[in-house]
Amino acid sequence: MFVLNQWYVAGWDHEIDRAPFARVICGEPIVLYRKFDRSVVALRDACPHRLLPLSLGIREGDNIRCRYHGLLVDGSGHAVEMPDRSDRVHKSICTKAYPTVERHRFVWIWIGDAEKADPARVPDFWPCSHRDWTFDGGYNHLACDYKLVIDNLMDLTHETYVHQGSIGQPEILGAPIATHTEGDQVTVSRWMPGIDAPPFWRNALRRDGPVDRWQICHFLAPSSVIIDVGVAPVDAGATIQSHDQGVRGFVIDALTPESETTSHYFWGMARNFDVEDAGFTARFKKQQGAVFLEDVAILEAQQRSILANPGCKLRDFGIDTGGVRARQIINRLLAAG
Repeated sequence: MFVLNQWYVAGWDHEIDRAPFARVICGEPIVLYRKFDRSVVALRDACPHRLLPLSLGIREGDNIRCRYHGLLVDGSGHAVEMPDRSDRVHKSICTKAYPTVERHRFVWIWIGDAEKADPARVPDFWPCSHRDWTFDGGYNHLACDYKLVIDNLMDLTHETYVHQGSIGQPEILGAPIATHTEGDQVTVSRWMPGIDAPPFWRNALRRDGPVDRWQICHFLAPSSVIIDVGVAPVDAGATIQSHDQGVRGFVIDALTPESETTSHYFWGMARNFDVEDAGFTARFKKQQGAVFLEDVAILEAQQRSILANPGCKLRDFGIDTGGVRARQIINRLLAAG
């Protein structure tokens, strides 16, 4: 059901602190917390004694004590003290521990064989960590399959109708789409020259007049999409290959499966303009969150319809090519085990 031996976002860096934090990832209940050195612990959220969730437990130093009978478990998942203090601790008494990496403002967790966890395979969200860019965002719990979100993000034709009052405009429908696949990545690009900027981007550019607009969607296996977006005045010389003129950002979308029909959606925007303006960052985040809520309403309705129509299948048009290729990569990874 889920692609294993991959890095998934477990949470924002600010979500996980000293207190036990519970989240289901790829069907596995997990508890996360920080040790005194700020490193992140991730354990199966089940006491190895009577399976009470450890997220209900009591933190003691860098360990966690089960709230039921008091078994004490360390950050590696091994018991270090029995409920009866006179009992000897056996090495076999343990719960599963998961490798974690903190990068690009996110805490990543490795789901699968821990020996195969390679930090170099964390998806490259470079704009989120670049010193000349600023980044912030939010989180939504979605009642839909994460693959539906990837379909949505790899086909921005929907902006014309779903986001009519913010980033959508009819010119999107007339712009040609180019799709490219390389390894486990898919890129969908669209260039819209000499158009009026939609309200969202006109306000960011802080001027009227025709602009060149671009959308370049990158699918990164197993479940992330980053979208290079922006507008530049038509006389700025921007091209689809080079477009640091005007206002440019990367929409960050990290999808983490929870179950077959629910998912965690971590989103944000990294940008290279007004990077020192904290107030603008807060307003921009609020606006972006409102845009994503428009997607949430559509995606959750789509999931309900899929469940209500088990005899029907999704159909693929030309605009769906990016999502189709992303799903092909996901299916290949699933088959590889």
